[in-house]
Amino acid sequence: MVNLVAAQKPLLRGLMKMAGVQPYTIQIEEGTTMNIWVPSENIQKPKKGEKATKISKPTKPVVVLVHGFAAEGIVTWQFQVGALTKKYSVYIPDLLFFGESMTDKTDRSPEFQAEYLAKGLGKLGVDKFTIVGFSYGGMVAFKMAELYPNMVHAMVVSGSILAMTDSINGETLSRLGFSSSSELLLPSSVKDLKALLSVAAHKKLWFPDRLHKDYLEVMFTNRKERAELLEGLVISNKDCKIPKFPQRIHLLWGENDQIFNLELVHNMKEQLGENATFQGIEKAGHLVHLERPCVYNRCLKQFLDSMYTDGPQK
Repeated sequence: MVNLVAAQKPLLRGLMKMAGVQPYTIQIEEGTTMNIWVPSENIQKPKKGEKATKISKPTKPVVVLVHGFAAEGIVTWQFQVGALTKKYSVYIPDLLFFGESMTDKTDRSPEFQAEYLAKGLGKLGVDKFTIVGFSYGGMVAFKMAELYPNMVHAMVVSGSILAMTDSINGETLSRLGFSSSSELLLPSSVKDLKALLSVAAHKKLWFPDRLHKDYLEVMFTNRKERAELLEGLVISNKDCKIPKFPQRIHLLWGENDQIFNLELVHNMKEQLGENATFQGIEKAGHLVHLERPCVYNRCLKQFLDSMYTDGPQK
């Protein structure tokens, strides 16, 4: 029987190419490859006698879109890409163990993801960008901003926090009625996936069980490694330090987010200091960019325009 989600992937890939991005696989080092969707205009087809396709440096301001835990890059950001590519060079990575990105390394920390994403972008000639991170991708984005302040010009974060501490992890799981992060974010049955969607979305989403089953098969691969990523995410309260970020940080949130609620985001804004701003979107939950994409895109573009009124940052 045909997997309906897998069958739709070529259509989504085609739409992304029409929007102006194409997939490109980079060998970062031996044993580690990363798939990143890159601007089509920067792909140079090999000349006669050349084997490899080359990527030129971006000529427009760069926006990097980093996905969450339940889907790879273009599935997460399918409604944002086309809204941005006219004015910006858009890069959409698949983090390690998502999509076609793989590694034989054993580190599973957000720092590890940030390090290899920085290496991958560097190989593409991307040295300065605004990063947009959702959920798990937001935690990776915070690490990138901390570790590579010369690369990260600004940040937009949705449905995420600085770090998953013991206390936040325990309180969140207890409030949502889950016993572990894996139970919440690595569903293994249609019932489990429905439970995840019920807390991630503001409005009740209805899909036939067949579609839930197909989504599980396609989107939740590398389960062992992803469970390890979740374990590597949680740190003790005493190890949590708030970096002083030089970048502007815009917190763009669904006001009905049940996973990382408004209390958490307002506390985080206070911790981040004067460089942080908050903007809430009504009638949207954790999946704000999918539930209200037009409003989300308008807010995102307003922030980006404010950062790049004078053109690309050198």
